Amino acid sequence: MNTLTIVFESIIIGLLVGFGVGAGAARMFHAPSVQGMGAFRTLGELNACEGDSIAHFSFGLGFLFNAWASVVGAGGLTQDVDHRIIPNWAAAILLAKNKNVEETLHNPKKMAIAGAIVGAVVVGVLNSTAAAIPASLQAIATNVLVPAANWLINPIMPIVFWTAAMDAGKRTGVWATLLGGLAHLVMGNAVPGLVLGILIGKGVDDGGWNRITKTLVVAVVFLFIFSGFFRAFDVALLHSLNVEVIPEWLVDLHAFFGSVVK
Repeated sequence: MNTLTIVFESIIIGLLVGFGVGAGAARMFHAPSVQGMGAFRTLGELNACEGDSIAHFSFGLGFLFNAWASVVGAGGLTQDVDHRIIPNWAAAILLAKNKNVEETLHNPKKMAIAGAIVGAVVVGVLNSTAAAIPASLQAIATNVLVPAANWLINPIMPIVFWTAAMDAGKRTGVWATLLGGLAHLVMGNAVPGLVLGILIGKGVDDGGWNRITKTLVVAVVFLFIFSGFFRAFDVALLHSLNVEVIPEWLVDLHAFFGSVVK
């Protein structure tokens, strides 16, 4: 009875989450005239799959094992479920029948329905299987799946995105390489920078240096500045340059905003 309760509640939660995630991801393609409800990286990763249903499905599948290992070992769903698995699998379902992204991926109503279905299935399967596995097997699954998922996220995924960026053209490859390398230094993973590089490079190729692409570059600059600051990357950089005395005001500034200086 306990398992049935978990499955029933998981389906309800998956329906609600999937509906919001699907609609929100689709609405982001209509910004700024319509306010989106998704994460910027979700938009970038959806664009990186270039409307190919197999690519969307494979991308979501790559993060399913990490999400399953986390729910088995830690008892909690990761952000990969709503940021990567649900929107990409919803897009894969719609694009399998209709390759026109304007009528599928960019359609909030269709994405909401597909996202609700995917969310109910994914959350239901993850929670029910995690609840059914004995505690002894949970430890084994965590020790096996988490390292494998970490290998997928870094370095396999950065290599895949970097290769896609190089194939997209010289400008896109340069931007992706530059931002990917910077993201690896600041964030520890090159994928966010590679996705942003692809967006900027393809945006300039398609529309030139217009207001949208310039705004995107400015936003990316601030993103790296704030991300680096809150990760204390500036202090780590000073240490790597063998600067022994760190300005006290810089340490106090980090302490004020809660970023840890090692």
